[in-house]
Amino acid sequence: MFYYILHLINQTIDTSRKLTNKSIMIIMLAELPETHQILRQTCRDYADRELAPIAAKLDKEHLYPTKQIKELGSMGVMAMEVPEELGGAGMDYLAYSLAVEEISRGCASTGVIVSVNNSLYIGPILKFGTEEQKKQWITPFTTGEKVGCFALSEPGNGSDAGAASTVARQEGDEWVLNGTKAWITNSWDASATVVFATTDKKLKHKGISAFLIPMPHPGLSLGKKEDKLGIKASSTANIILEDCRIPLGNMLGPRGAGFKIAMQTLDSGRIGIASQALGIAQASLDCAADYAHKRIAFGAPIGKLQAIQFKLADMALAIESARLLTWKASLLRDSKKPFSKEAAMGKLAASEAATFCSHQAIQILGGMGYVTDMPAERHYRDARITEIYEGTSEIQRLVIAGQLLKEYQP
Repeated sequence: MFYYILHLINQTIDTSRKLTNKSIMIIMLAELPETHQILRQTCRDYADRELAPIAAKLDKEHLYPTKQIKELGSMGVMAMEVPEELGGAGMDYLAYSLAVEEISRGCASTGVIVSVNNSLYIGPILKFGTEEQKKQWITPFTTGEKVGCFALSEPGNGSDAGAASTVARQEGDEWVLNGTKAWITNSWDASATVVFATTDKKLKHKGISAFLIPMPHPGLSLGKKEDKLGIKASSTANIILEDCRIPLGNMLGPRGAGFKIAMQTLDSGRIGIASQALGIAQASLDCAADYAHKRIAFGAPIGKLQAIQFKLADMALAIESARLLTWKASLLRDSKKPFSKEAAMGKLAASEAATFCSHQAIQILGGMGYVTDMPAERHYRDARITEIYEGTSEIQRLVIAGQLLKEYQP
């Protein structure tokens, strides 16, 4: 059934990739194309049936959703933009955004696993890899049997992606890598990683290159699993490289292109995290609105109170605004137009909407919002990371301002 849906959606992809600014505006003002609505409903039904009922258990016990990731792989969700000849779904980025939002609405941890595999791991290989690299490093990662990760951040550089202290030196027909990568999502569950390392310190950020490393691999080890505030069903840990040797052919893209690869990958990745944040925000609103109908106070459902109505209205406004920004960034990307500013706007708006809505949900639920019997507290914990990873809110504002100043440059 799902691949029939993919076939329907594929009929619209060529058109969506040629969208003009005018057609983008029309879609933003109207409802989604029918095929995308079918995809959205299918992912929503799966999330309601398979993810939401187990999300609390996954969170509490820090359990990787192995069965669900494989099922999502069989549905085409783990490699949505990958061409069918490489084993993927061959869909557009708007469809990817819709799927990640609905999955995250059911379980935010599962949503980020899907997002990282699609945008941060597969994305750069699909764009910068050779045909041989695509077959070796993408096709096995389309089914959910394997997932990948993205190793850019380091213990000492965080948002300063150009300050990579991990180094790679050439010895004969091998690269030898040394250094530590930090905060790597999917690390304990990954079968491969894209690693960024300095190959020429004199060139600074232009001396950074990207490499493909299988996991496990000699010279590569993992730090402890981080015990996090939220998204606990996805693993996060350091990747430690100690004389890690890989073939010369494992370099991704040209030597010195690593910083460019990382920045372009993060632009797309921000759409995925924006979509994850939208799912958390929507789940918070769903929880709050349902409770407002059922909770009786002062002789009537609390949803009759103006104070509660204002909170719900503000939550819906924040979600819809962020969703439209995220969809616009997706459509611009699909039409091969510049989208860095819009991706940053979508990610900023959606992540702050997730934090705001999850906060308001707890306020509406009162004491029930503070206990684990209800999902509101989990949404609150899950939301917080969306303002940090793949570029903090402060970094998003810098990206937006930088693009604006270029546009207004005399």
